Amino acid sequence: MLSDAARSLLCPVCRNSLTLAGNRLACPEGHSFDAARQGYFNLLVGKGTVFEADTAAMVAARFDFLSKGHYRPLAEAVAEFAAPVLQGPDAAVLDAGTGTGHYLKEVLAVVPVPAIGLDISKFALRRAARLNPGAANLVCDVWQPLPVADMAVDVVTVVFAPRNASEFARVLRPGGRLIVVTPRSGHLAEIAGQTGMLGIEPAKEERLAASLGGHFAPHSTRELDLELGLEPADVGNLALMGPAGHHLDPAVLDTIIAGLPSLTKVSARFRISVFEPLEQPPA
Repeated sequence: MLSDAARSLLCPVCRNSLTLAGNRLACPEGHSFDAARQGYFNLLVGKGTVFEADTAAMVAARFDFLSKGHYRPLAEAVAEFAAPVLQGPDAAVLDAGTGTGHYLKEVLAVVPVPAIGLDISKFALRRAARLNPGAANLVCDVWQPLPVADMAVDVVTVVFAPRNASEFARVLRPGGRLIVVTPRSGHLAEIAGQTGMLGIEPAKEERLAASLGGHFAPHSTRELDLELGLEPADVGNLALMGPAGHHLDPAVLDTIIAGLPSLTKVSARFRISVFEPLEQPPA
């Protein structure tokens, strides 16, 4: 599967096609990228994004939390939306902001197609490459031109990650789908305040649609609610694995976690939004 996915990759330096030979991706201009020992490729070039990559501690917290299956119904719902579009002989999926690879793993369990996982955190890609060894797991900046050929994939999934509308539209084939997961109002409200987690922005759905305007039209939406019973360690991982993890004081978080009951009831509120690419005028 890695060799199949590699055929859709572009050199981030010169935009020529990349070829996989052993553990190396190379282009005709002589640019080459060796696989890291953990199995991912670092295609991050230039000065990079203004966004801060997830740290090793944040990634470890996310891996531990997701590995316990707390969000598995969400992953299954994403796979359910993706599967009908991934039925052609050349079908392929791109997971932008793949993180630890848990959501992509669920998609591939349902439809084992060539897959590309992108993330800016090398710590996340180390985990993702172990979970999805057949995928092309790439360190790159989603705000730069993606190292993926035009019309190369049928589905782009974006779970709690940045969205580059023009690039997603470029790499999607006609009839493809963009699947975006965002939190809804009330998400993790029982623990958000006391653990220092970031709140949900008002009018988030409207801003999502506006950010994709000109490239995508809404197709369908599903709201998913999960009622979770979390141990103190789960609450700590949940707080640390999100954007607030960049700013949380571990000592303060440990003190908060130590004061929690053996089980905390938490409501997770998600929105799964599916978009279809607009037909773009010829260049």
